[in-house]
Amino acid sequence: MLPSMAANVEARGVPIWLSDTGTGDPLLLVHGWGGDSRAWSGLRFEGHRVITVDLRGHGRSPVLRHGYRPADYAADLAMLVDRMNLGPVVAVGHSMGGQIVAELALQRPDLVAAVVAIDPAYGADEAEAATFEQRLTALRNDGPEAAVRQLGLSAGAIRDQLLATPGHVLAESYAGMYTDPDAFGARPAAVTRLAGLTQPLLCIRPTPEMAAWDIGLSLPYGSRVVLWNGCGHFLHHERPAQFVNLIESWLTSLAPTHCSHQKGGGSGVSGSSEMGPRAGGTVV
Repeated sequence: MLPSMAANVEARGVPIWLSDTGTGDPLLLVHGWGGDSRAWSGLRFEGHRVITVDLRGHGRSPVLRHGYRPADYAADLAMLVDRMNLGPVVAVGHSMGGQIVAELALQRPDLVAAVVAIDPAYGADEAEAATFEQRLTALRNDGPEAAVRQLGLSAGAIRDQLLATPGHVLAESYAGMYTDPDAFGARPAAVTRLAGLTQPLLCIRPTPEMAAWDIGLSLPYGSRVVLWNGCGHFLHHERPAQFVNLIESWLTSLAPTHCSHQKGGGSGVSGSSEMGPRAGGTVV
């Protein structure tokens, strides 16, 4: 049996619920918008210490009036990693969690060795950006029901988790990702913000158009963009074994030179397809 623990660990005055399982190099798994740590329940990482969290306002963590921007979540996680003496971690995030782990890596590069972003909530094109304000208004008026409509969820655990998340948490999180002055969900802001990353980034996308955009980013050497064409937004649920194998193989490929602060002209993609490589990327 691997050692495991479930506990509330205080971060910036908020008791954050987490699960701490296994031994080895640490993986920090961060769920998406309106989800919780159960998003990772089907994944098995051997040889790693795996920490999953319920972000503030989600799951078993307490609900506060404010503090739901990606920068707030990232600051909570930084304190958790510090308090538990975990760093540097491989920070893995889905959707909003992908934006949060990127923000964590930017805020505290000393705490993050590498970043994995699963269809992250950045890179919205002009057509999507034109809907931001309308979507935010719907969230403020209708709460989680609007979120369910926006994600097109009809049934299942993901829908149930979303409906259990307070409306103000969803609305403030959405604004923090897309409409606040420091949001980097839209492409121009994302290009600028992500240029500050110093850690290698593995990004998994379900559509060729989004993957092609990610390839054009200026990312550190060793970064990779993987296209799982035909998957939906919850790629790690659809291909759990392949997801675990991808992360393990990518981490193995990160020789010491790949973990340096070199920047490339973009990242390679392969795989289920990987396109590339370019100057800073790798190809399977």
